[in-house]
Amino acid sequence: MSGAAEKTSTTTLGTYRQVIAVTGTLLPVVSFLGRLPVAVIQFGSVLLVTRTSGSLATGGTVACALALGQVVMGPFVGRLADRRGQRPVVLAFALLNSAAVAAYTLGALYGLPTPLLVALAVLAGATVPGIGPLARARGVALVRREGADERAVNAVLSLESTMDELSFVLGPALIGVASVLAHPAYAFGAAALLVAGCGTAFALHPTATAVPRAAPRGPVTERPRLPRQVHVVRVGLVLLGVLLGGCGAGITALTQELGHEDQAGLVYAAMGVMSAVVGLSMAAVPERFALQHRWRVATAAAALLSLPLIVTHSMPLLYAAVTVFGALFAPNLITGFGLTERAVPRERLAEGMTVAASAFVGGQAVTLAAAGRLAQAHGPAAAFAVGSAAAALAFLVALGVRPPQALTPAAAAP
Repeated sequence: MSGAAEKTSTTTLGTYRQVIAVTGTLLPVVSFLGRLPVAVIQFGSVLLVTRTSGSLATGGTVACALALGQVVMGPFVGRLADRRGQRPVVLAFALLNSAAVAAYTLGALYGLPTPLLVALAVLAGATVPGIGPLARARGVALVRREGADERAVNAVLSLESTMDELSFVLGPALIGVASVLAHPAYAFGAAALLVAGCGTAFALHPTATAVPRAAPRGPVTERPRLPRQVHVVRVGLVLLGVLLGGCGAGITALTQELGHEDQAGLVYAAMGVMSAVVGLSMAAVPERFALQHRWRVATAAAALLSLPLIVTHSMPLLYAAVTVFGALFAPNLITGFGLTERAVPRERLAEGMTVAASAFVGGQAVTLAAAGRLAQAHGPAAAFAVGSAAAALAFLVALGVRPPQALTPAAAAP
């Protein structure tokens, strides 16, 4: 290792140690385990309902309903957390979500009609406690309170995105293992228990009060307005969600076509592993490589590296293609959340993070339903093509992102 590389590695590790010293070691553990159920139910819904109903289109529709429930309620959860504090909000939603996931799983196992199953899926999605975006808001607030520099904030976002990616590695892996050994419903049972236990631990952690609450609104009080930049970033995150949704539908359809449908979760996990590895290394990216430039490079690379998926027709090539392609997800998400954190007012940080996450999940949700039907009618390549087109559009959106110097830091008063 060269001297410069060794110095960079040492600095990066030191920054992560600084972050962990501020948050404590327990918080990342419970926040990771608390967000793992979201990955299980989001990806596993397609496999669970496809297995119980025999229809990929039905699986995609129900999974879309679940994700849309989360998308619609996610901003409300963030806004409520800004107003009431994270502790009571996460505690209530974690317990509600545990019961909703259990009911949804039983509904799929007992073969309820699709409209009833859609209703249960919406309930399971709407009660998601939003631990991932709320953990981002909490971590950023903690390091800002300690007077840390932008490198520490970037390390928080990198660490949180890496935990997201790891959850989307273990989530599909749990589904894949459960599908191979018995039934995907076992993974859903584990998800219900995890969200109840670890969601409660996240809510009761002493750092729950770190995020400043928004002042109560009187008759003439208005919430701080969001700059145009925030909405541009959200559009880009929607398109990245479309990219992931198209890939998810294509992976499910291709593995089914090749007679290896039980490996869909493992293929998805391979993509997540690479994304998680790259995500951790993002804290080493120098500050002079500006956020808007990072996003342009990442979206352009995602558009190019998604193209081989369209012509992939074997399991070995699929594993190889998604592993290489997975390296681009973490840089895109970390940069998107970084731009959001620097743009939203301090007292709307939790809401800003949950809306950004909802934008990504929303794009993924709609695409899972549409691309699932498209793949069933025209083959996996059609679903992968939808994702590639979305990545190209995301690059065009990234071209409109202004330099971070023009943004209002979340730490500053509006």
